[in-house]
Amino acid sequence: MRMRSIRRLLAMAVVFLLAACAGGGQLPWNDDFSDPASGWHAQSDASADVGYSDGVMRILVKSSQTLAWASAEREFADFHLTIDAAQVAGPDDNEYGVQVRMGDNRHFYRFSVSGDGYYRVVKLDGEEQTILGNDWTQAEAIQMGKSVNRLEVICRGTSMVFRVNGKLLTQVEDGRYRSGDISLYAGTFFEPDVEIHFDNLSLTEP
Repeated sequence: MRMRSIRRLLAMAVVFLLAACAGGGQLPWNDDFSDPASGWHAQSDASADVGYSDGVMRILVKSSQTLAWASAEREFADFHLTIDAAQVAGPDDNEYGVQVRMGDNRHFYRFSVSGDGYYRVVKLDGEEQTILGNDWTQAEAIQMGKSVNRLEVICRGTSMVFRVNGKLLTQVEDGRYRSGDISLYAGTFFEPDVEIHFDNLSLTEP
């Protein structure tokens, strides 16, 4: 098994697909991505295709060591988020998930899972990345390979809870960010062409 904490030290080209939040987010809010006018900011370039596709939010990362995401352009503080994330193609050595309380594309929390069954939570603060809890950790709750995982994030004040398929993975405390946008993301490590489909987004009161 590769040491995931070591490989994350590699330089990574990032496709930033985030614009400033367009306005406040009202709860509850649901999106099944059937309407391409529902407001997500998604764009593509040579390294990634991101956008609405046949009732899902599709992210295809075509380059190695690259992240790409689509942002909701809404601002939320406390919430309970659920989203179905399906790995459709590409190597299992990947990462995908949700980013929350985003002030901009360099300040947020990221909840990641991988196709080979690992997870972690990090805080991005400008150029500094802080692991909240343990680094990449294996979890039986994560469905591996070409499967669907239901991701959950509960933010309430400084407390954040992270679940997969109804199973608690970790709970962390951090007060750096109290509100912000949300985004759906996917990323590659050494191999390209990871494709993730997101569907059935729900945000409710925590």
